[in-house]
Amino acid sequence: MIAVTGATGNIGRMLVGMLAGAGEEVVAVSRGDGTGGPAGDGVRWVRGGVGDAGSLRPALDGARAIFLVLGGELNFRGERPGAVVEAVADAGVGRIVLVSSQVSATRPEAPSHARLRAFEAAVRESGREFTVLRPAGFASNALAWSESVRTRRTVYAPFGGVALPVVDPADIAAVAAAALLEDGHVGRTYELTGPEPISPRGQAEVLAAALGEEVAFVELSREEAHAGMARFMPEQVVAGTLDVLGAPLPAERRPGPGVEAVLRRPAAPFAAWAERNLAAFA
Repeated sequence: MIAVTGATGNIGRMLVGMLAGAGEEVVAVSRGDGTGGPAGDGVRWVRGGVGDAGSLRPALDGARAIFLVLGGELNFRGERPGAVVEAVADAGVGRIVLVSSQVSATRPEAPSHARLRAFEAAVRESGREFTVLRPAGFASNALAWSESVRTRRTVYAPFGGVALPVVDPADIAAVAAAALLEDGHVGRTYELTGPEPISPRGQAEVLAAALGEEVAFVELSREEAHAGMARFMPEQVVAGTLDVLGAPLPAERRPGPGVEAVLRRPAAPFAAWAERNLAAFA
């Protein structure tokens, strides 16, 4: 049995389906009740999250492996990362696959990613088998534009010409499935990116081509973007995110080898993600 946290999220939803499709029993953990999430034989839903070690315990009984992703709990301050990992170890779970971030490595002092770095350290010191995934920015972040594209055929974003190798969450899920099911990934850390850098303006052009209609691009200032993001993100995360988007380091601009190394195929381009999610923008 495998426990999957964040089971209704961009990665977890697909991962649950992949594991169930491989014949695994899956405990799907989410802060909601799983409505709309993957269902079927072998999938059981448990309400809980990484921000509360106690809520995970019902999901851990009998599990041999767990997928940990912080998601919306990235900035939860009430639970030590070590407490979550200790709960996993106490339950006898033998393998942990953790979603961290590329930024944990490229900007080791960034306050925005301190909690992810603490989780990485706790997992590495747990005595469990582990694999750490460090994805770049998600292609699915473009869903923030869905309403403006649907209603005004316009993308509003900062740093329109800055290109980064955004990664398809489906590729992250596929790598996670391999790390959970196979033995060749224990102790490894994988940097996961898309196959090539693409700018926000380039993403708008891809969406336009997929829709068969013109999509305008309006570049926001850093201040305008900051004001919008601050409505739902803590200040240090807003600042850290804008630093990466606006002034990426060379390592953040380069496509990484992780997806192809694990899956034996190239990483999916942004266009593939856009085609699969076109209904959100139509």
